[in-house]
Amino acid sequence: MNAARRVFCLLPLVCHMVFAVDFASAAGCRLAPQGEGRAAAVVDGRSFRLEDDRDVRLSGIEIFPERRQRATAALTALIAGREVTLHGDSDAPDRYGRQPAFVFRDAEPVSLQAQLLAAGEAVSAGDAADAECRAELSRAEAQARRDRRGIWAESAAIKNAEDPGDILAGVGRFALVEGRVASVRAVGATTYLNFGRRWTRDFAVTISRRTGAALEAAGMSLKSFERRRVLVRGWVEKRGGPRIEIFGAGQIQTRDES
Repeated sequence: MNAARRVFCLLPLVCHMVFAVDFASAAGCRLAPQGEGRAAAVVDGRSFRLEDDRDVRLSGIEIFPERRQRATAALTALIAGREVTLHGDSDAPDRYGRQPAFVFRDAEPVSLQAQLLAAGEAVSAGDAADAECRAELSRAEAQARRDRRGIWAESAAIKNAEDPGDILAGVGRFALVEGRVASVRAVGATTYLNFGRRWTRDFAVTISRRTGAALEAAGMSLKSFERRRVLVRGWVEKRGGPRIEIFGAGQIQTRDES
């Protein structure tokens, strides 16, 4: 039994679920081809190296640090020694020298990202620029959440906006936070979605004027979030209380419409 097969069998949930994505609905996520190659080594649950020494970063997903080992094993099970094709808007590397891409095995119509999300081994970052790809990732994550797979079997997968201390424990990490927006306030060039009354302690979402204008142009009224329950995703910062900055529509979702 080879190493890839051993990893595969150590992850029965992944073995069973990576093929459970709705392939028909996911087929729209096909950006321009940006190369191909054979996977040589998996770095973590969202990046790997090709045999020609190119490093690839799976666009549009994040993994939780505490599940890094499982996510790495899941990605290894999917692509070890396999031929893959890369798709994206550009093949320019990120600041770490990795090529961000949506990645597909052989002729499969669904991305590796969607397969990892459907297995509950990753979460959507909400930053995919292409609407069809963003929708594919959202569907795959929702499927895993409904079935309580992987990450979603744990109650701590989503932080409670009413517990700023718990959110602050994850400063510098990607997190999902859910709660009811108490108020929406514009201060200078920034709009704040406040989840409490104490700005020095409570959780808040920040939106720059530029991002806010883009959201409004896309039909997302910032004021409409007031008193609604929302789910936000992004990197936790400490600015008085815990903060997540929103850069695009995929990072925020009203829960009464989900």
